[in-house]
This record gives sequence, structure tokens and C-alpha cells, in this order.
Amino acid sequence: MEEEKKCDCKSKNQNHQATASGGAVYGLGLIGAAVFFISHATTFWLGVLGLGKAIVWPALLVYHVFKLLYS
Repeated sequence: MEEEKKCDCKSKNQNHQATASGGAVYGLGLIGAAVFFISHATTFWLGVLGLGKAIVWPALLVYHVFKLLYS
């Protein structure tokens, strides 16, 4: 018979909670950005572009902050 591997579930739960809260913040930011960009779109394709912008805005924000800090 195979031995069951025991894990320290207490430490794993703490890691999952931290990940979940970060995902929730990103999700709320994604929804807010999507609403903002779509509400300002004048055509269908600008709305589609707005969805793309809503997905990548955190990366652009971090890029520009680092550019300001290290320039």
C-alpha cells in the first residue's frame, strides 16, 4: 500500500487566502476598467479594444511607475 503524504494544511490555507484576495482586487480592477473603457467607446471595435486594455492595464501601470522611478 502507498503511504499517504501528510501536509501542513494550515500554512497552505494561508497562501490560498492571500492569493484569493489579490485575485479579487485584480478582478474588481478588471471590471471597473472594462466598464470605463466600454462606456467611452464610440464604436464596436473601440469597445473590443477597451476589453483588451482592461486586461493589460495593470502591466502598463507598473511599467510606467518603474519608468518614472528609474529614469
